[in-house]
Amino acid sequence: MTVPFDIQALSREIQDARGIAHKRDIDAVVARLGLGSRHAAVPVGDDCAAIPDGDGHLLLAIEGFLDSFVAADPYFAGYCGIMVNLSDVAAMGGRPLAVVDALWSRDAAEADPILAGLSDAAALYGVPVVGGHTNTRASCGNLAVAVLGRAGPRLLTSFDAAPGDDLVAAIDLRGRFREPHPYWDASTGAPGGRLRGDLALLPGLAEDGLACAAKDISMAGVVGTALMLLECSRVGGVIDLDAIPRPDHVPLTRWLTAFPSFGYLVSVRPDRTPAVCARFADRGIAAARIGRLDASRVARVRGATGEEAVVWDFAVGPLMGCGQDEAEAAA
Repeated sequence: MTVPFDIQALSREIQDARGIAHKRDIDAVVARLGLGSRHAAVPVGDDCAAIPDGDGHLLLAIEGFLDSFVAADPYFAGYCGIMVNLSDVAAMGGRPLAVVDALWSRDAAEADPILAGLSDAAALYGVPVVGGHTNTRASCGNLAVAVLGRAGPRLLTSFDAAPGDDLVAAIDLRGRFREPHPYWDASTGAPGGRLRGDLALLPGLAEDGLACAAKDISMAGVVGTALMLLECSRVGGVIDLDAIPRPDHVPLTRWLTAFPSFGYLVSVRPDRTPAVCARFADRGIAAARIGRLDASRVARVRGATGEEAVVWDFAVGPLMGCGQDEAEAAA
């Protein structure tokens, strides 16, 4: 049963969410480094840096973790060091090659559960940890993990969504929250073969030409991640909130801020949407068309009654400052 909600208030909650605030921090860094133009050789705003290499691309991604998260759930923080980076590689149509980590802790005992999480995830996902940096005599704990991957000539990017595309959300609902956090964990405890096969769906979409734009759902949540995709591609669109795949027992308001261990948004030409959704469904992953993109550069959400609310107008101001044309980047 659909529970009524105030669509305008929900839109404001999305705008004010912590995950969105973290993405807004990117704008100042992008501007300071002069990285905002979509016409750069390697545009910034994708899930990985894509570096042309022979007949394909090397992919390089890095994730740093909040010290509060590392302190509260050190094993899962280490596990996520692998998991979220591999998700970034998959989101661009690539496969992982190797991982390095940088770990600071007060002592070896504090580092141990983090290293256990890294080791377990590396084994499950079948990617080696090949080196990094370790300091077990630091004044506080911190963790960053980077991954190197490879993709073919066809990438899934944040810059190639187009007006008229369907927006498809694919999320593994076979999980649970790691209470009280917003992390939806459908990975720990799952068979490694299944995890590796699920990730391979994304490069399969790229290699078979079924999609050319995608993004993994981050701490910004489903709508926040859609905002980043729309900004980079200079498009707008509407998201039907009731169409977003979610577990029956989870309220929509909580689900919109959830960070799923397997969750992607894919921009798809409408005639290819059934085939894309079927590929996810064949592996037990919920996938649905949740909206349609347009040329407005305005992101909206729609409730069950059909009422819409604007979440972001990119003509008024940037979110990350990525995907700008040359005049906007220079301003």
